[in-house]
Amino acid sequence: MPFRTITAREAADLLAASPSDVLLLDCRQPEELAIAKVQGSLDIPMREIPGRLPEIDRARDVLVLCHSGVRSLQVAVFLARQGYPRVASIEGGILGCERRSSPVS
Repeated sequence: MPFRTITAREAADLLAASPSDVLLLDCRQPEELAIAKVQGSLDIPMREIPGRLPEIDRARDVLVLCHSGVRSLQVAVFLARQGYPRVASIEGGILGCERRSSPVS
């Protein structure tokens, strides 16, 4: 299955190195986004992802983010099963980014 997990630092480095090749997919709910929005992310709540696959560019690296890393891992597995070739879940989600003072958060 072509997915992996990466740290918040690795995600930030990928985004900084080639932002046009990377899609940051935030799968949190709207009320969570109201608390902490990640600039430049594509925001699709987890439950809506199956119906919104055309919005997720298969040609880019897809980095999936959620609150704690649980939903993002589920979404990464789902996307990989749908044929997305390069998918990664960001370990620890927004909470992990905040703990590590990562620029992804």
